[in-house]
Amino acid sequence: MAGYGDDAGFTAYAAAAGHTVPAGTIAAGRQRGSVYIDGTYDMRFQGVPTGGLAQERAWPRTGATVYGSTLASDLIPQRVIDASYEAAYLELVKPGLLSISFDASKKVKRQKVEGIEREFFEPGDSGNIFAPDAPVSTIIEGLPAPLIGPAYGLPDISVV
Repeated sequence: MAGYGDDAGFTAYAAAAGHTVPAGTIAAGRQRGSVYIDGTYDMRFQGVPTGGLAQERAWPRTGATVYGSTLASDLIPQRVIDASYEAAYLELVKPGLLSISFDASKKVKRQKVEGIEREFFEPGDSGNIFAPDAPVSTIIEGLPAPLIGPAYGLPDISVV
């Protein structure tokens, strides 16, 4: 599997963002960043993968639109590539950051040590039922935003 973009594009993105590229294999970081973007947004992206189930990445897509314009079915939007670069950078800085494992049964609700007591809030309505402690990057969230349709295939507008 190949990550979105290429190593030169990642290096240029990192430099423009003021990031110092950490040591490590850029290609492996790009791969992990792309997997994160696909896993997080695939079902929310508009349209369907152009190559169907045989396609290894979520993009290119058929039927995707942005700001009222239909995107070419062979296009991988720069926003998707840049989001994968940002995710790759975070993953290279702190390996494993984007692959949080969460066990709800091991969550601490209250802790008391030598007269000091702390109570923690429940994950509650954060919307992230799978890994409530997973990091959120506003940069990554913002980049693909124009390409995202309603969550879970709901219509954009409901007439009641």
